[in-house]
Amino acid sequence: MHKPLILRFDDIGAEMLPLVGGKAANLGVLTTAGFPVPPGLCVTTEAYRRVTERAGLEEVLTTLATTAAGDVPALNSLAAKARELVLSAPVPDDIASAVRDSANGPVAVRSSATAEDLPHASFAGQQDTYLNVIGADAVLDAVRRCWASLWTDRAVAYRAANGIGHDAVRLAVVVQEMVQSEVAGVMFTANPVTGRRREAVIDASPGLGEAVVSGAVNPDHFVVDTATGRITERRLGDKRLAVRSLAGGGVEHVEAPADPATSPESPESTENACVTDAQLAALAELGDRVERHYGAPQDTEWAIDSGGVLWLTQSRPITTLYPIPHHSEPSADPPSVPGDAGAGETRSLDSRRGGSEPDGARIYFCFSLAQGLYRPITPMGMSAFRLLSSSVFEMLGIPVADRVAGAPVIAEAGGRLFFDITGLMGGRVGRVAFPKVLDVMEARSAKVLRGLLDDPRFGVTQPSLRPPLRRAFRIASRFRVPQRAVRALLDPASAHRDVKVLDARLRRELAAPGDATPAQRLDHVERVLSRQVFPLLPTVAPAAAAGFAMLGLAAKALGDRVGPGELQTVLRGLPHNVTTEMDLTLWRLATRIREDRETTSLLLGTPAAELAERFRAGSLPGVAQRGLADFLSVYGVRAVAEIDLGLPRWSEDPTHIVGVLANYLRLEDPALAPDALFAKGAAEAVLMIKTLSGRAGGLRGRFVRFALGRTRALAGLREMPKYAMVTALAAMRTEVLAVGVELAARGLLSRADDVFFLTFREARAALAAVPSLEASAPPSREAPATAGAARPALTDLVARRREEAARELRRRHVPRVLLSDGTEPEAVAVRTPVDGALTGTPASAGTVTGVARVVLDPVGAHLEPGEILVCPSTDPGWTPLFLTAGGLVMEMGGANSHGAVVAREYGIPSVVGVSGATEHIATGQEITVDGTSGAVTVT
Repeated sequence: MHKPLILRFDDIGAEMLPLVGGKAANLGVLTTAGFPVPPGLCVTTEAYRRVTERAGLEEVLTTLATTAAGDVPALNSLAAKARELVLSAPVPDDIASAVRDSANGPVAVRSSATAEDLPHASFAGQQDTYLNVIGADAVLDAVRRCWASLWTDRAVAYRAANGIGHDAVRLAVVVQEMVQSEVAGVMFTANPVTGRRREAVIDASPGLGEAVVSGAVNPDHFVVDTATGRITERRLGDKRLAVRSLAGGGVEHVEAPADPATSPESPESTENACVTDAQLAALAELGDRVERHYGAPQDTEWAIDSGGVLWLTQSRPITTLYPIPHHSEPSADPPSVPGDAGAGETRSLDSRRGGSEPDGARIYFCFSLAQGLYRPITPMGMSAFRLLSSSVFEMLGIPVADRVAGAPVIAEAGGRLFFDITGLMGGRVGRVAFPKVLDVMEARSAKVLRGLLDDPRFGVTQPSLRPPLRRAFRIASRFRVPQRAVRALLDPASAHRDVKVLDARLRRELAAPGDATPAQRLDHVERVLSRQVFPLLPTVAPAAAAGFAMLGLAAKALGDRVGPGELQTVLRGLPHNVTTEMDLTLWRLATRIREDRETTSLLLGTPAAELAERFRAGSLPGVAQRGLADFLSVYGVRAVAEIDLGLPRWSEDPTHIVGVLANYLRLEDPALAPDALFAKGAAEAVLMIKTLSGRAGGLRGRFVRFALGRTRALAGLREMPKYAMVTALAAMRTEVLAVGVELAARGLLSRADDVFFLTFREARAALAAVPSLEASAPPSREAPATAGAARPALTDLVARRREEAARELRRRHVPRVLLSDGTEPEAVAVRTPVDGALTGTPASAGTVTGVARVVLDPVGAHLEPGEILVCPSTDPGWTPLFLTAGGLVMEMGGANSHGAVVAREYGIPSVVGVSGATEHIATGQEITVDGTSGAVTVT
């Protein structure tokens, strides 16, 4: 089919992204929708394809495919070669004529790549833009240079960092009527630093918008509440630089004298703002309409001409916002909102704009992070948590309408599990008790939650203590919790016997019958997770709780007789900890292997993946083969990120454990051996008990000795509830995987483990949709026609979710606590700047301490991993340095400038607009960058 070389904006739809690239597709959508977009056209990717298909890029593409994202010198060399090839390629006459014919008056020539303005990566400024281009030859030359800019060092590095294939990207070029703006800038329709939706963040400066976008100027900065139109923040910049058009083409940079009315000492002054309050209201209203149209927050560029007309020159999704948690299960249907940003925003238009299914403001706590799990959870893993939550609520006496959908507190966002704790924090007990629990397991979250206690939206809604106390009494009575705790205190050995009984029971009762059908296996999984697992846990949890209760009582008895950290010493080398026992078991295996020199040499000299393959084939040397098999027979239910049912257990893939085993073999110092360290810790704990009891003396001392002794006998059982849960999840994974095998056999999935990228409901629906293959059918027999019809839908869904998971794996920041309007409380916490700190504009939340590297020119500059980049300003040419930077400090720019946008995308803390940063900070100094408060401290 013939593909056009030129398309006008009003002929471009969102579905044309492969032909016109991200920027042109958005401009076409906005033009068709009636937004005030300057008219223009697009030189399509077909023109780029025809120009470059004979340029000889194949060798460069092949080499790039195998070049590591962190190998910046190699990437730069290949990028330079590609640019040279593209610039030297001849332009066919029909393409040249079509481009020349588009040159009517001053135009902006802008790159529009097919991997650009995407939901997960904005590619802000990665390709080139040429402003105020006049004349046919100049336009053709600008188009050629845009084509070549697909291969700039920064664009190649950015694609490599975001996992986007170089061979899959093509470039279109936008040729758009120039707006000779009096004032221009950038507007985010949600706050990119705090995450708060329905809050327009506007940076403005006189002249063309390039000064703001590039970070070359300290702009006027405004925050507008979109719902009310109220200006909630106003900070004027010095606006020392303006970019203006030249009469003959091109632009000039004009410096303006400093104005005392806009000095840092008078940031609230309104006299010299470059936009009026009425214009700010119009901008916020325009941004709101654009967001409504796309159904997701937008990063826009705008301009106001000499006649006061407001123009929209660009809109793209904000890629750095963390999605708002949603309570509903994910839909198998792709997003249907035109131009939907998709990746991460929730499932309905209202929730995209900052709401959530339940009414009112909500508090979401990230359970994934509390469990040390940064990676996203698979859809089937999330379904498992929904089922488990139903069991918990029914234990609490709260009926759940739909067990598969889970308890109403369950929510998810970005593949992470969140709990809606609004109700919990609204109760007199919960708002005190829950942060105290978190003090032990996730102290930062506890601090954030305590910071919300004074927020009027989250006041006490359940003042009575009776309901939670009644619920606690019912559970304690039902599961005989007090009796179990007292029995454990009187006879710790009985608690240890209970643990062994529970472990044996789990392994015996969790498996479905061998002849169960796939549907029956799903029934079994639903029954176990929603009804059977959690009721088993009270058989062991009271013993560990009693142990820690005795620790608390000992602390009370000791009073000021105990020094800082002394009670923590009592917890060293705790016995009966299943995780510690696992580690020591693996160490003992390493010790046995070390006695066999040949086996030791094999494990130390062979990649872990190859050793794991040999183990599965049964070809490891005897001591390693038998020892590893024995270890996995007990601990093979475990895994890295083991709370996700969708991830392989060590029994399926022992690569990680083989690697740990090899590392143990490399340990030469006997004093650092795990068993030696454990024994040392245990001895220190016993000595501390003797010291503290002696210090207390008399009857008090005898009680302290008894209490701390029981702590050591029982507190190690704290890991057992989670281990029991992991054991259950591993067994349920086996059942679900069997369903995956069946679905793959029916032709519905490409491979069995694709089933973990379906939800529980979807797997059941897939089984019901297609009849089972006859058992007698030969392996080569094709699946029924209905399976052939259903297969693309499921395989496409799985592929899309695998791609989403891969993107989420690259996410650098996950909030501990998130509000339903998108606000991350930790990012808006008011902090008092440290005396002597340099201050600027918060641009990317977070805090980092590291070595400063002052860079005035990016050419030839190098940053060691983790160093903090300190520079005057950045444009896209600085992007490769961001790959290794631990933080960013800029003298110029606002929260919406290029450097700030990229810092947020890369997840590194950033402060911009720090006056004199390159003078006050020297390379090699240790500095702390607080991207939340806007402070930079030299330590």
